[in-house]
Amino acid sequence: MTVSSTQLTPLLFLERSADVFGDKVGFIQGEQRTTYAAMAAQATRLAHALKGAGIEPGDRVAYLSPNTLEMLIAHFAVPLAEAVLVAINTRLSRHEVLHILGHSGARLLVVDESLLPLVVDAANEVDGLLRVVVIPGPSSTGTDYREFLATGTDDPLPWRVDDERSAISINYTSGTTGQPKGVVYTHRGAYLNSLTEVIHSRHSPGSVYLWTLPMFHCNGWCTTWAVTAVGGTHVGLRAVDPAEIWRLIKAEGVSHLNAAPTVLISLANHADASPFETGLTITTAGAPPSPTIIGQMEDLGASIVHVYGLTETYGPHTVCEYQPAWTGSANRVTLLARQGVAYIGVDPIRVVDDDMHDVPRDGVTMGEVVMRGNNVMARYHDDPDATEKAFRGGWFHSGDVAVWHADGYIELRDRSKDIIISGGENISTIEVEQTIMAHPAVLEAAVVAIPHEKWGERPKAFVVIKSDTSVEPAELIEFVKSRLARFKAPDTIAIVDELPKTSTGKIQKYVLREQEWGDHGRRIN
Repeated sequence: MTVSSTQLTPLLFLERSADVFGDKVGFIQGEQRTTYAAMAAQATRLAHALKGAGIEPGDRVAYLSPNTLEMLIAHFAVPLAEAVLVAINTRLSRHEVLHILGHSGARLLVVDESLLPLVVDAANEVDGLLRVVVIPGPSSTGTDYREFLATGTDDPLPWRVDDERSAISINYTSGTTGQPKGVVYTHRGAYLNSLTEVIHSRHSPGSVYLWTLPMFHCNGWCTTWAVTAVGGTHVGLRAVDPAEIWRLIKAEGVSHLNAAPTVLISLANHADASPFETGLTITTAGAPPSPTIIGQMEDLGASIVHVYGLTETYGPHTVCEYQPAWTGSANRVTLLARQGVAYIGVDPIRVVDDDMHDVPRDGVTMGEVVMRGNNVMARYHDDPDATEKAFRGGWFHSGDVAVWHADGYIELRDRSKDIIISGGENISTIEVEQTIMAHPAVLEAAVVAIPHEKWGERPKAFVVIKSDTSVEPAELIEFVKSRLARFKAPDTIAIVDELPKTSTGKIQKYVLREQEWGDHGRRIN
């Protein structure tokens, strides 16, 4: 007897929710309310329209859009058309956007009208790009999205794939150390990681999820598919605005959101900040959160789920799983600030030395974090050399430096390029940043290496101070020295109005390093 099996794909999530929760509102944006049945119907029409426009199986379809209904629908319509979604960072330059369009081999581009300046004449400048569709349109640059959608039909398409290991999306890295790399996600990996997001972020049919995280970033950490899987409600947000976030939390009864620590800092220190009336589950990643901001958000009534991962791991790969024994502990928030243990369904996380041997679980010895499992990328698109290097020894190499604690939890110390080596001693910029942020006057901090004639390099901190407060750099330096080994304290601190950040709120340390190293031929002394 032959037993058939269904190939794993996130398409199954929308099929089920349209069947089980068809009349339920699946997406909210302003006054717009869209049911799951309508979402499935629009995805079907768009898939037919893509096929009618010449999109063939395996072709890439690019999107440049904020967090809108159209962007969410793309996560189902594009794979339903047997194509591969390429969601592009909306804060990139025109040159970067055109590079990604060309490198991915995009055949069609859908762009929100607010971002049209980035892609004017793109069809003429990018080889193979057949068409540009504008949301909502019309535009001299491309086809009106509404007209394009109308070319599709309602004829049912199978919410199935023939090969679950085929590509569902290509997500581009930030490219801070060179050209961005295209990370290939599979239907199987996206399906499984979506379900682990459901588990670890505690989603249910009652979830009301606010889109503070860009959908273009790792497909919104696969939450585009995860919330849909359980029939939760998506709440769109075109841009991060603390006042609007607070309004929506109250007006729409938001129960969940994902955000980088910098977004949480802006929320906790906003004039509208007040205790969450119905509780709020916040999944945070993008940079190691300080114990300070975890404590502030918990004081407002939020439940914090701290996760860690990379573009190459579909977003989160580990979670700081809460232990009951931590309740009431004086260092509870410090324990919660660690990156934790592997997600359900993947291999246990490891921290290794240069020879791929596990480092001691002593909380002191540093090594590189390596990962393996279903939610690790298939490959880098059109870059076999980089793929081979990333998977040396049979594990994906993150480039992140961490220590391993006796309880099996890992704790990041830095990106390998961010570790400061001063007089032969390693200094973790994360450790120094978190210490600075424990000062009551500090809003945000970033620490980078600067050249030093004697020690090779030394730490310098860039600090944003809370409004209506003041503090002198010398006071902050002494504050650090009172809590860490004195050699770890910054030699200098610059008080700044803001820190350079990515679209997901991650601080761009390389920008700060570049301005400090100036004419030095190399970024190590």
